[in-house]
Amino acid sequence: MKISREIVDVSGKVIQTKEILTIGVKPGWKKGRKITFPEKGNEHPGVIPADLVFIIDEKPHHVFTREGNNLIVTQKISLADALTGYTVNLTTLDGRTLTIPVTNVVHPEYGEVVPKEGMPLQKDQTKKGNLILKFNIKFPARLSAEQKAGLWKLLG
Repeated sequence: MKISREIVDVSGKVIQTKEILTIGVKPGWKKGRKITFPEKGNEHPGVIPADLVFIIDEKPHHVFTREGNNLIVTQKISLADALTGYTVNLTTLDGRTLTIPVTNVVHPEYGEVVPKEGMPLQKDQTKKGNLILKFNIKFPARLSAEQKAGLWKLLG
C-alpha cells in the first residue's frame, strides 16, 4: 500500500514523503479486521504521530458468499435433477475442482454440507469452515393434463 505522509526531517522542517507499507493479508481474515501501523500518521514537531489503521473489507464474489467461516454456493437445478440426483462441479477459491454428488431429494430449504471446504479459520489456518450448497430449483411454468396425470400416478 503506497501512502504519502508528512514527517519531520533532521532540521525540524515538515516535509512530504511517500512510503510503501506491506499488508500480508491471510486467507480467512474477516471483514472488519484492523491492521495497525503504529505511529505512521503525519508527524509534527512535539506531537506523537497517530497510528495508521487499515480495515479489511470483503469484495463480492460471483460464485461464493461468505457466512462466518462457511462459504455458500447456490446452484440452479431442474426439478428432475432435484428429484433424481445431481452432481455439482465447482472450482474452489484456491483453484481446485470439486465434484460433489447430491443423491438426496433436494427441496427448497435443502442444503448439502461439504465439510472443511470453507474459509480457513483465522486462529488456526489448518482448519476450515464448511462449503454449503444451496439450490434454486427451476419448476416448470405449466404442465399439461397428461403430465399432471402422469405425476399423480408416479408420486401419488
